[in-house]
Amino acid sequence: MNRLFRFFLASVFFLGACSGSSTPEKSSSRPEAGNLRVGLVFDVGGLGDRSFNDSAYHGLELAKEKHGISFIHSEPSGEGADREAALRQMAADPDVDLVIGVGLLFSDDITAIARDFPDKKFVCIDYIPKKGTPLPENLSGVVFEEKRGSFLAGAVAGLVTKTNTVGFIGGMESGIIRKFETGFTEGVKYVNPEATVIPAYIGMTGSAFANPAKGKELALGQYARGADIIYEAAGASGMGVIEAARTAKKLVICTDRDQEPDAPGFVLTSMVKTIDRAVLKCVEDVLAGTFRGGAVRVFGIGDRYTDYVYNDRNSALFGAGVHDRVEDIRRKILSGVIAVEEQAPTE
Repeated sequence: MNRLFRFFLASVFFLGACSGSSTPEKSSSRPEAGNLRVGLVFDVGGLGDRSFNDSAYHGLELAKEKHGISFIHSEPSGEGADREAALRQMAADPDVDLVIGVGLLFSDDITAIARDFPDKKFVCIDYIPKKGTPLPENLSGVVFEEKRGSFLAGAVAGLVTKTNTVGFIGGMESGIIRKFETGFTEGVKYVNPEATVIPAYIGMTGSAFANPAKGKELALGQYARGADIIYEAAGASGMGVIEAARTAKKLVICTDRDQEPDAPGFVLTSMVKTIDRAVLKCVEDVLAGTFRGGAVRVFGIGDRYTDYVYNDRNSALFGAGVHDRVEDIRRKILSGVIAVEEQAPTE
């Protein structure tokens, strides 16, 4: 009888110890969806830019709708000089589990803050790594294949242009925006060696992404010089380029999101970086316990995280055979027949 009682007590103790050890391990690696809180800090231009920032915000809306997460957001003022303070405030919030910085300008600040808060997870969109400086294990850099996507946009422009002159307008002159210009120019020349590309940049600081008046001025100048298509990679400043296209009754190629609704009939296509899908994927990785830090993650043209828009709203602007030709180019890039190398941008 005594032996049976001792065996019963030992069994209860063993089962209790097992059940107690499994719960904290699960909660630390895979937070429940309803308990996950995300902090998002916008790039210059803020919410309502109809481009880069809005796409990131939409990604969190998707995560909330699909998984029940909650989120908060913050907008840097002016040229974004207070972005470091906004990131640090998010990281210091005990209720925030994941902090996302939207834009290349966050790269240095978010790297330093991730080291200061090793128990938090961080994501930086369009992250620019510093040579020889490893990423913290709790930081995931997200990049897209801007050069390849812009090459496809350039192929569209080179095939559609009637004047053999097209334009490019970038926001802040920087390594990542130069990738847009280089890819676009190479794509235009690949299909139309006789075409001319006119390049221009709005400025040298972050405020260049929030100056639609300057974007419109530059675009009207390029249209006046004979460009019938302009590719803009300028954040909120791109709205000025779109307005110029409407005014001049010419075509524009937009970036980051499909901006056809902003100027129906004048948006030839958009080179989209599906930031919303990438943000959703990062959130889902945290929920699944598969978040990967310490590295830069590429969302490219292979699975159409980087892509161009072709649908029933813009197909008539393409003309016969253009979409098929561009899709063939896309396959050749993926197979290596056409070499479009994605090099890490420099600051």
